[in-house]
Amino acid sequence: MAERMSGVERRGQVLAIAAKEFAEHGLHGASTEAIARAAGITQAYIFRMFGTKKALFLELVQGAFARVSDGMRAAGEGKTGLDALSMMGAQYFDLLADRTGLLLQLQGFAACGDPEVRDAVRACFAAMWETAEDGTGLEPVTVKTFLAFGMLLNAGAAMDIDQVGEVWAEGVRTRIQPGLFAHITTEANR
Repeated sequence: MAERMSGVERRGQVLAIAAKEFAEHGLHGASTEAIARAAGITQAYIFRMFGTKKALFLELVQGAFARVSDGMRAAGEGKTGLDALSMMGAQYFDLLADRTGLLLQLQGFAACGDPEVRDAVRACFAAMWETAEDGTGLEPVTVKTFLAFGMLLNAGAAMDIDQVGEVWAEGVRTRIQPGLFAHITTEANR
């Protein structure tokens, strides 16, 4: 006999299983049948909970982005400028250890051919931008550079470069110090 769970518990279970499925296979490759089987429920129950496969995917992608933005915001709280950016960067780097969350974000970008996904991912990225900009008070060119380095770290983490002993991989792993951003201003970008 199947274990009885509350609706909240079941929803959490399905989200955890689906997160791994979507992180590994993306929006179009993930199987709601596999998710249902792993959760010990029917596909119909998944659709009753989430509506559509895409709605489930978007909930997970938005949650992954929100965890990063929330973590950056909390890390920079009470600081401004490069001090806040440094704390946000350290938190961002630590959050890369959540491989499922990282891959969900990347799968979100990969599915941006779908207008609904694109709009949702744009909103998530805008929130991350605003977190960095509002939380630091720095210029847009500095925020852009910070987030660009973040995207490089994402790519490196997705490729598991910690497992690669080559010079290029060591370069990607290099921690960025806040002093790098001191000269990256609108004025210097002319």
